[in-house]
Amino acid sequence: MPNEEKMTIDERYKYLRMRQKVYLEANRKEASRLLDEMQEVSGLHRKTLIRHMNSRIARKPRRKQRGKTYGSQVDDALRVISESLDYICAERLTPSLVPMALLLARHGEMEVSPLLLEQLGHISVSTVRRRQKKIERLQLWRLPRRKGPKRPNPVTRNIPMRIIPWDEQEPGHFEVDLVHHCGHSASGDYVHTVQMIDVATGWSERAAVLGRSLLRYNCKRRSQRVMEDAFRRILKRLPFPVLEIHPDNGSEFFNWHLVRFWKDTVKGIRLTRSRPFHKNDNRFVEHLSWRRQGKNSTLVRAYFGNERLDSVPQTLLLNEIYDKMETCSSLSCA
Repeated sequence: MPNEEKMTIDERYKYLRMRQKVYLEANRKEASRLLDEMQEVSGLHRKTLIRHMNSRIARKPRRKQRGKTYGSQVDDALRVISESLDYICAERLTPSLVPMALLLARHGEMEVSPLLLEQLGHISVSTVRRRQKKIERLQLWRLPRRKGPKRPNPVTRNIPMRIIPWDEQEPGHFEVDLVHHCGHSASGDYVHTVQMIDVATGWSERAAVLGRSLLRYNCKRRSQRVMEDAFRRILKRLPFPVLEIHPDNGSEFFNWHLVRFWKDTVKGIRLTRSRPFHKNDNRFVEHLSWRRQGKNSTLVRAYFGNERLDSVPQTLLLNEIYDKMETCSSLSCA
């Protein structure tokens, strides 16, 4: 083993346990040769090796936990740098910490110190991964949920559950989701974005609608009219026919009005749904987390964030932006 390639602690103990039996059965001269070999491979002192060879080789439990090496400044730097690099994985993020910190400090996006730069240069990939998970838990927020048992939706009883294969070759199989622009309060009327993603081609379409929370079981007819308007707006722009609509189990998608709308509007369409509480079933459109991002994150949240939008001018402006996004997408495909 090259001297430059250091063993981990577990690898070192495993190697010593493998050589211990040979060492105990060897004569004096052979034992000395084995000690020379183990000293070169493991990098341990000769006296330490002799002590290990004559005792039980096992890691002792840590009596005292180590103190924190990296403080809140490192967490703040990781948060800013991760957001700037679109939340790439720890393996790609770690080598870029120091250069990105200097670049962001040059543009006034963060403050750096010699100590912070030194810590960012020495932090390991595993530590960055652990702190990414911590930051994710702190940043994750959810809309308030209705308390009490949830009544089953009778419409979904006849809708089959399935996952659209990731390697689907035929265009027309769409994952569908609804993005809320309500901020931290789901009260009153606010803007929603209806988004459809084709699994085969990646073609995406969006439409903004204004209405009261569309996640209630007893949806009003008015809410379903704006949903129908959004789908009609999207259908006019699609360059190929819709073969399958695959949303989650929300009643904003599965109610008698919309089921009848799809059957009357698109002949032969297939309605399917994902499994409850399985966001991975709609992995192309869902915003799974800050490190695993669907189109809800990259094409909606990345532009408009989590701010509350609740007016007619904002709805019209969102649709104008979505029209321009669709035009740019068409030009790039052409």
